[in-house]
Amino acid sequence: MTHLLSSYLKRFFSHYLPVQKGLSVNTILAYRDAIKLLLCYAADTLGRPIDKLTVQDVKEKVVLAFLDHLEQKRKCSPSTRNARLAAIRVLFCFIAREHPVLLEQCRRIRTIPLKRTELQKIDYLEEKEMQAVLDAVDGNSRTGIRDIALLLLLYNTGARVSEVVELKLHDLRLDGADQIHLLGKGNKHRSCPLWPETVTALQAYLEQRAPQEPENEYVFLNAVGAPITRFGIRYITKKYGKDAQSQCPSIEIKIVNPHVIRHTTAMHLLRSGNDVNMVSYWLGHADVNTTHAYVEIDMEMKRRMLERAGAPTVKKEKLWHKPDILQWLINLGNDKKLCEVNC
Repeated sequence: MTHLLSSYLKRFFSHYLPVQKGLSVNTILAYRDAIKLLLCYAADTLGRPIDKLTVQDVKEKVVLAFLDHLEQKRKCSPSTRNARLAAIRVLFCFIAREHPVLLEQCRRIRTIPLKRTELQKIDYLEEKEMQAVLDAVDGNSRTGIRDIALLLLLYNTGARVSEVVELKLHDLRLDGADQIHLLGKGNKHRSCPLWPETVTALQAYLEQRAPQEPENEYVFLNAVGAPITRFGIRYITKKYGKDAQSQCPSIEIKIVNPHVIRHTTAMHLLRSGNDVNMVSYWLGHADVNTTHAYVEIDMEMKRRMLERAGAPTVKKEKLWHKPDILQWLINLGNDKKLCEVNC
């Protein structure tokens, strides 16, 4: 008996992922993209229409060939390969639950190992470099008031660009107990206090904020009054990163984008002596090991740790010298007079 893949996909995406597993919309969309690529590859390889593909068609060897295709033909990184494989594993876990008769085939696919990946380099800005980016904003320009508020908020909170894009007016509290509410990955909520400078910049921006639609509740808008996008924020950070190079040439070798500013916040919080667990909560990391990566790369923190630990005291021994009597005995046979016996 054959089992059409199409008969599982609707329940998988409309019920299993959002309802039973409670995954976020972005995660579901990422799974959708991975499964779509797999189906297209299998259909092209096997010469069958996508809607005629069966579970039995997508064997372990087909999935392995697909993963090789991602790396070799599509030039995907090992981490992207692993993300695609994770989505495929979840799909076949669901299929195995639905029809235990397919358990063995699903088990083979679910046990395909993830590929080992190298630790990615983390770029961040030093304090003077971040200050140069902020100083590059012209507060008298048409969008300068918005841009300084945006940059300060990114640096203050370490928010992901998606969190800032989705920020609504009711997420801001600027009444003395100044803070911001963020909705992060996996629908996790967190709040961050704000610097007085950030509050002042936000209040100045909100006074001149002019939405295209009156009911628009998004905090940050683009030049025409529509909600700003991730690409818009990346453009802004890149622009001021480039403008800051004249004041701080060391930025030339770095890429300034929202995620680099997030890394910068993490590094500066850790350098200030904050506990790594608290920084993890601040950034909304699901796993504290993600935050430990910042500790690994910061040589200044490592040096301070080493200085606080102190070095052991090493006893300095005097260099060994031959005693005079030994030297006299060595020279005894070289000079006949030394061997004479005085009577």
